[in-house]
Amino acid sequence: MTIAEVLLFDYDHEMRSTRTLLERVPANEASYTCHPKSMPLGKLAMHVATLPGFALGILTTPEMDLATFQFPDMTYTTQEHMLETFDQLAAKARQTLVEADDASLMTIWTIRFGERVIARAPRAALYRTMFLNHLIHHRAQLSVYLRLNDIPVPGLYGPSADEPFQP
Repeated sequence: MTIAEVLLFDYDHEMRSTRTLLERVPANEASYTCHPKSMPLGKLAMHVATLPGFALGILTTPEMDLATFQFPDMTYTTQEHMLETFDQLAAKARQTLVEADDASLMTIWTIRFGERVIARAPRAALYRTMFLNHLIHHRAQLSVYLRLNDIPVPGLYGPSADEPFQP
């Protein structure tokens, strides 16, 4: 089994879960924030929707410099636009992962802010930590926003209070 095949197990599950969660983001609450230091719900949802683009960067570039990186637009306009953005990026990232060989995934990748190196490790490792764990972190935040707005939270890894196991 290749490294990419192993990574695809997680990828496919996490993308399905992410889309399920994004489908529940209410357009009428896009400006909602649970704390002054927190992102508005719509911006957080767009951040989650655009994160597969980060996986593409890890898989296809030698490094990323956050001091000069052009971040994607995270303006929430409509649920349709958000889901379309996610679907396109997720499909492209999946195809790139499918095509990745072990040598490419073991190539050292660097993320930096100017001269400050944030992380430097094999692509496969930074794909898991910098992309996949990052996605799961923000998806968890999004789940809290849904809960605070009385929107049913999907069971992403099993049952939730809103979607218990059925006997």
